[in-house]
Amino acid sequence: MKSAVETLNPTRVRLTVEVPFEELKDSLDAAYKKINQQVTVKGFRKGKIPARVIDQRFGRGAVLEEAVNDALPKFYTDAVNEAELTPLGQPEVDITELKDGETLNFTAEVDIRPVIEIPDYSGIEVEVDAVEVTDEDVDKAVEQLRERFASTSPVERAAEDGDVVTLDLEAKVDGEVLEDGIADGVSYTIGSGELLDGIDDAVKGVEAGGEATFTSELKGGSAAGKEAEVTVKVTQVAARELPALDDDFAQLASEFDTLDEVRADSRKRLESMKQYDQATQAQERVLDKLLELVEIPVPEKLLEDEVNTRKHNLEHHQLGQMGLTLDKYLEIQGKTAEEFETETRDAAVKGIKTQFVLDELVNKEKLNVSQEELTEHLMRRAASSGMSPDQFAQAVVQNNQVPLLVGEVARGKALAVVVEAATVKDTNGEVVDLEDEEDESTEGETAEAAAEGEGEEKAEA
Repeated sequence: MKSAVETLNPTRVRLTVEVPFEELKDSLDAAYKKINQQVTVKGFRKGKIPARVIDQRFGRGAVLEEAVNDALPKFYTDAVNEAELTPLGQPEVDITELKDGETLNFTAEVDIRPVIEIPDYSGIEVEVDAVEVTDEDVDKAVEQLRERFASTSPVERAAEDGDVVTLDLEAKVDGEVLEDGIADGVSYTIGSGELLDGIDDAVKGVEAGGEATFTSELKGGSAAGKEAEVTVKVTQVAARELPALDDDFAQLASEFDTLDEVRADSRKRLESMKQYDQATQAQERVLDKLLELVEIPVPEKLLEDEVNTRKHNLEHHQLGQMGLTLDKYLEIQGKTAEEFETETRDAAVKGIKTQFVLDELVNKEKLNVSQEELTEHLMRRAASSGMSPDQFAQAVVQNNQVPLLVGEVARGKALAVVVEAATVKDTNGEVVDLEDEEDESTEGETAEAAAEGEGEEKAEA
């Protein structure tokens, strides 16, 4: 077999392959055997029909077609390996010449990973938010903890902001009560915004036994997105009582003995959260700077597939679970269809470029993934998906996604190498040491980048 490569553009090539006919022998034998098992000819036992009889009865062309279809994948793979290409997606194959007993010639056009030159990234500098926790931040955290331990007691007065009311609801659309539009005994905190728009104004000022009617757009159910007339009856009004902020509260709400210890722990937790956010911000900004330094062409077919995958996942999975259509989602977001299309395409481009450049860095830096690193990553992904580690691992194996997880970890390590080489300063001008937060937040960024390039992973599989 002889093959040659023609570069059509930085991300697409055409392979021209010439195969001597004798190299089709195994595939021809397999074709005759397959046809033998599928047909019957009077006078011959099944599977024992001579090749000349099959040629006479069914045509040599049918045998050649079967043999070529069987052999093409191997010849294509051999040509790809010989040229040391990394194909993306399926090739477009065209048989240019097939002469029985002489030769098989074909071409195959396919998208490939572009050749990427990684520049010196040690000069990258980025600025991130400083880690600052104010007394007001601590006060807010303690108040949120206090809210969790609030108690309620029924009162004989009109409902006010912050009260917990028990409600019976009935929703009508076009004058008809919806089958799923009735709910009794619903507990609702006025001002929480957890139910329908307009309900706060409707129930404020209403005592137990009173009712009110208002109009609101339904957020879910059979009539999601439609305007409904909602009648709400207040069956109970209860006032929320917050515990006093003292040492007794500290012992009730935490493992600490004093309120000062609770405040100190809250400050420590807030600092850790801000440090994690700072590390993630650093990685995102370093990655953006790296992508600016590298020329990364994107295969158009791969990009279109990725855009379509993102739109499909949003419309049929995420929005479907929320009972929203794409049009309604865009209305809520205040975006036009054109803006959504542009944002989706830009995100897909960044996702693909991120995979390309981080994968190249993995190769350049000769980064490997240990079993321990893979296991730790699997545990994190399982926790974020709401599955047990065993369930998640089983799903990964069944869907042949182990290479995907290995790629996520490897890209995380590659990004960590670049972040370590970069200069990161906070808004106060202080150099930031990301060593403590780097591993965990890098892995999160990598998982996101891998998800953004999911279409590419499927194309290569």
